[in-house]
Amino acid sequence: MSKTLLKNATVVNENRVFETDVLLQDDYIVRLDPDISDANAKTFDLEGDLLFPGIIDDQVHFREPGLTHKGDIASESRAAIAGGITSFMEQPNTIPQTTTIEKLEEKFAIAAKDSFANYSFLFGGTNDNLEELKKLNKKSCSGVKLFLGSSTGNMLVDNEAVLEKIFKNTEMVISTHCEDENTIRANMAKYKEMYGDDIPIGTHPIIRSEEACYLSSSKAIALAKKTGARLHVFHLSTGIETDLFTNKIPLEEKKITAEVCIHHLWFSDEDYDEKGTLIKWNPAVKTKSDRERLWDALLDDRIDVIATDHAPHTIQEKNNPYTKAPSGGPLVQHALLAMLQKQEEGRITLEKIVEKMCHNPAKLFDLDKRGFIREGYYADLVQINRNTQNEVKKANILYKCGWSPFEGVTFGSEIMRTFINGHLAFELGNFSPKKNAKRLTFDR
Repeated sequence: MSKTLLKNATVVNENRVFETDVLLQDDYIVRLDPDISDANAKTFDLEGDLLFPGIIDDQVHFREPGLTHKGDIASESRAAIAGGITSFMEQPNTIPQTTTIEKLEEKFAIAAKDSFANYSFLFGGTNDNLEELKKLNKKSCSGVKLFLGSSTGNMLVDNEAVLEKIFKNTEMVISTHCEDENTIRANMAKYKEMYGDDIPIGTHPIIRSEEACYLSSSKAIALAKKTGARLHVFHLSTGIETDLFTNKIPLEEKKITAEVCIHHLWFSDEDYDEKGTLIKWNPAVKTKSDRERLWDALLDDRIDVIATDHAPHTIQEKNNPYTKAPSGGPLVQHALLAMLQKQEEGRITLEKIVEKMCHNPAKLFDLDKRGFIREGYYADLVQINRNTQNEVKKANILYKCGWSPFEGVTFGSEIMRTFINGHLAFELGNFSPKKNAKRLTFDR
């Protein structure tokens, strides 16, 4: 039996900010009280630092297997815990794709050996794997992922009859990448005829347009309403899409939910001149007006979750001409710091950050005993110091790809310690040689 006592913590949890001590025993939180003493516990004085539940990132691409020159489960989960992310849900567009139960379990086996953070994986739906999808145990993985725009690989699901059957044949959350493929292809053909491969990066949000996003999102929502499926729309990027969602009922009662990613809250099309393809994502970063409407929807609870869509590529790959430069970028190390910076600017409260990055992902995916600082819950915790200057530079970037879209930004917060299931996994820039990550379980 091991005990850890966190003294003088400023806990942010369940819409409260309060001072307390927190006692951990083995994997769990066992006591919250303003004055705890335990001679058998290893004690840390947090001296008033913030203590958050561990961040739960419902959308990452850690690139293993098959794309490990960009990143792998070990390297990217290590960067994640340095950024306060204690649990992740990884996407199926690896090589081979995670579209059979056998390949799903192979990824779980890799993570069991190599992951620094708690882990689960989404199962990829395709035009031809419905029977395999029907065999999934709803407790075995975080959910089903559908690409309704061919962002990566050949996982585009464009057979409408199959799509409806998928929506009818799973009880799990169906998470979707929504961009209309026909619209994008027509736009791409137009600009490729004008520029060849060297299309100006500023046209990216025109090629992968507001119309493409709205057409696909609205179609997915209509299908979810028709079939009664549980739908979660990943990475909203446009203001117009936010009107498709409601804030009139609690999250627990919603059948249709939405997510926004860090980059769509931070960047706008005005940043393409400086950042170029480093901020090329699918869906595209769009206008300042879109960004403002995303913030409005996040704060009024039409958008339920903040995630990263962490998707590393090498800098050499990103520096290719537009048509050959891949979409995506690394974010897990800096996502929480970016949101804390927005809190310092007055855009969002600490309580709302915790709601959208900890509580709501746990609720939405039915995670067992995670996402909250509660007695009896797993001790996934993050200590944050708010009195620091923390510049992002190559020397302190932990991603395998070695770069960040935030390079040159100075954040006003620092992740001091990260606990994974009660184990001190990261402290003051150093990592424990012991891994204590677990496969996520689901209360379904």
